[in-house]
Amino acid sequence: MEVVDARYSALTNFEVLEILRNMKDIKKKPGLRNLATITYETLQFLEESPCKNQTKEGIQAFLSKIKQFKFTRNECLMLINDPPISPLHIQLLIEDSEERLTEEQVSKVLEIVANHLIPNE
Repeated sequence: MEVVDARYSALTNFEVLEILRNMKDIKKKPGLRNLATITYETLQFLEESPCKNQTKEGIQAFLSKIKQFKFTRNECLMLINDPPISPLHIQLLIEDSEERLTEEQVSKVLEIVANHLIPNE
């Protein structure tokens, strides 16, 4: 996962968590004190979200398998950041999912999510 256009790129929660974990030290300069607080609180939030168990390989496999459903980039991002666990959850994340997906396709999406984004602990 790399930024192709530096002016615009949406990041997954996994990528943000990885970046924040790799930040070594936020120096205690007066202007950076708020940054340290924001970083700490964001890390705390992400450590309790589904992204803590995700992997680059799992996300890439998910994206390659989900192509068949022709979701938009933003829909794929939402599926990665908030992995659905029920058909209702998919309806909340995917616009017009009732018209775009059959029940079998919804089941397939849930299976792909379970296999790649929600690893067995």
